[in-house]
Amino acid sequence: MIGIYGGTFNPVHFGHLRTALEVKELFDLQLLSLIPCRLPAHRQQPDVDAEMRLAMLKLASADMSGFYVDRRELDREGPSYMVDTLATLREEYPQTGLILFIGLDAFAGLSTWHQWQRLFDYAHLVVMTRPQCARSDLPVFLQQRVCANRDSLRQQRAGLLFFQTVTALDISATTIRTLIAAGRNPKFLLPDAVISYIRRHQLYLSSEQDSECKQNNS
Repeated sequence: MIGIYGGTFNPVHFGHLRTALEVKELFDLQLLSLIPCRLPAHRQQPDVDAEMRLAMLKLASADMSGFYVDRRELDREGPSYMVDTLATLREEYPQTGLILFIGLDAFAGLSTWHQWQRLFDYAHLVVMTRPQCARSDLPVFLQQRVCANRDSLRQQRAGLLFFQTVTALDISATTIRTLIAAGRNPKFLLPDAVISYIRRHQLYLSSEQDSECKQNNS
């Protein structure tokens, strides 16, 4: 089975990486495809170029066996709709089970996604939940797809919904960007290689810091 884990990764951090590792092991994936989003359909455009976010993701996952950084959304024009991404993956892997992994917050807004029902035509959907997280009532469309155990996902290539508890690391990309803009050290929240990249390219600085850097480099 192949897993799909998408996001803006702005920047990638240990919260992303820990859950990615857990689901790869729990679902015995042959490959976990990490897909940075070029143009989010449901949030503001990231302030960091997509190629830079891709580069940071490659640095963060370089020593992880079975992780693959996939640039397909960066090479596609228009909003980065996940249904289009899954359609291209299904063309490449017609006989392989695909699992789309999303967080609980993203799942709460699933009905706003472009052609969200069609996601199940191409892949299973696994919601990564926090321990003791209450599950809200689901619409009938989703209730009919819920399965009780992970093994059920291997019996067909797509179409099921499963909830998987993962380790909840209280780390957010927003917090990291805020720390950096305040001149504070983000160490232990994301890989050192990513921190070095951020510093080398002077990313996430406040407007005052950015102006000072430009003056120093002029």
